[in-house]
Amino acid sequence: MLKIRSLILVSVFIVISTFRPDAIAEPSQFDIDSIFSEWEQVDQPGGTVAVIKEGKLIFSKGYGLANIEHSVPNTPTTVFRIASTSKQFTAATILLLVQQQNLNLNDSLYSFFPDFPDYAKDITIRHLLHHTSGVRDYFNLKELKGFRTDDYYDDAEVMGWLTAQPSLNFNPGEEFLYSNSGYWLLAQIVQKVTGVSMASFADNEIFKPLKMHNTRFHNNHNRIVKNKAYGYTPFSGPEFEINMSTLDLIGDGGILTTVEDLKKWDDEFYQQKVFDKNFWEKMTTVGTLNNGEQLDYASGLRISDYKGLKQIDHAGWFGGFKSNLIRFPEQKFSVIVLANREDAYSTGLARQVADLYLNQFYKKEVESAPQFIELNADQLKNFSGHYWSEDRSDSRHVYIKQGKLKLSPAPEREYDLAPLSEKQFKLMGVSANVIMTFMPKSNQMSVSVNGRDPFICDEYTPANYNGDQLAQFTGNFYSEALIVNYHIKIIDGELQLHIGNSLVSKLDAVQQDMLVSRNLGVIHIERNPESVITGFKMSSNRVKHVQFKKVLAE
Repeated sequence: MLKIRSLILVSVFIVISTFRPDAIAEPSQFDIDSIFSEWEQVDQPGGTVAVIKEGKLIFSKGYGLANIEHSVPNTPTTVFRIASTSKQFTAATILLLVQQQNLNLNDSLYSFFPDFPDYAKDITIRHLLHHTSGVRDYFNLKELKGFRTDDYYDDAEVMGWLTAQPSLNFNPGEEFLYSNSGYWLLAQIVQKVTGVSMASFADNEIFKPLKMHNTRFHNNHNRIVKNKAYGYTPFSGPEFEINMSTLDLIGDGGILTTVEDLKKWDDEFYQQKVFDKNFWEKMTTVGTLNNGEQLDYASGLRISDYKGLKQIDHAGWFGGFKSNLIRFPEQKFSVIVLANREDAYSTGLARQVADLYLNQFYKKEVESAPQFIELNADQLKNFSGHYWSEDRSDSRHVYIKQGKLKLSPAPEREYDLAPLSEKQFKLMGVSANVIMTFMPKSNQMSVSVNGRDPFICDEYTPANYNGDQLAQFTGNFYSEALIVNYHIKIIDGELQLHIGNSLVSKLDAVQQDMLVSRNLGVIHIERNPESVITGFKMSSNRVKHVQFKKVLAE
């Protein structure tokens, strides 16, 4: 009897001692598979998923096909292009050169490339690492120049585009604006300093020491890579078409790798066998603007908060590939999602996987249901109007319909605005928590998404041009910075923008002297004192205020 009691006590002790309220959960494979069920359909591309817990690969699996034509499945050894997730490796080469005293983060861009205009004297390596340089994004530049998605260009051409820019998006250090050009330039600096390509330097200094044998900066698209996945883009219904790049540019992207190799990189973050504590501290030190404001961007890594937990990650998207490596350092837990389909949301999928394991760690903030109030039509009419966001280059129409305030961001899309107070409303019917606050005295509306700092929208009067009035915007316009001619024409009663003989997009006259191309960006018309159009400035997502001058007919 005593022996039985002892066994019971031992059993109870084992159960109690192995139960930890702070332990990471252990979901079933079915739970993970259900997140990626769409990728398991016949003849569908997919990706590979890996879960790392305290240095152990506790889950890895391929979903869907790496190559549809030959029915090759994705596996944990499949090689994927990881696009901008590569930026952390570019940053690593720079910080290694700093440790080796071959570089200083305060070195100027001009000191390496004096062909740049004088503004490059104020741009430092630190600015390039943190996306605060103001250098225009070369991806946007090539679009504004009229390049198609699959057109080829090389390093020499990109350098020519950048050195031809007479100005920056903003003064160095004044703002944060993600720029692929900054990281492409960092790769050029590595080559300038070391005398070898960054691909070779990274291979010798990072990949070989960490035994990442299936990882490389892919600067030769003709090179054969075993087990490489093809990238795909949805084409028609369930069909996909191949979306693979022939570009050899690296720095802003370019890494080919596997989830197994990325685990070795993740291990090094904790073990620090090859790269010391000082290296990783520099990798995860966020940038600061001139005014002292801290960013959430470090060196090729975003340092943020997810449901109360510190998160380190960087997503990637290029061609038919999506990727993310999300690390939760305090839990020593990481999720990797590498996808070879453009419609994948790698960050969201990685977070869904993390939710299965880390739910008990999340801050459980009890959110009370929003308390809405009733406002009559007279109270609501003060908010009706059209609102424009200069930063986001988009407009919103607010109006009353059937006694309720409505918002339409585009034709055939309409949402309710539910009043929280006399001036504050919640946007209904969307997954994000969007709060809009109207400021009638300043003719503005602020918009906050998921508690982030709000952006401002200014009320404006929509343009209402007839056919004859639209004709004033037609003509030929030349940009010295882009070395390109734009032709604005009226065809079938619509304004259209052409480059050469190719139609680029339709132009919408949104407001007075403002035309919007949904493909390229916003055109702000410029006039002389006699109100004659002399040119315009074009701004897109990551390229601001490119000057075009009207070319007079001979």
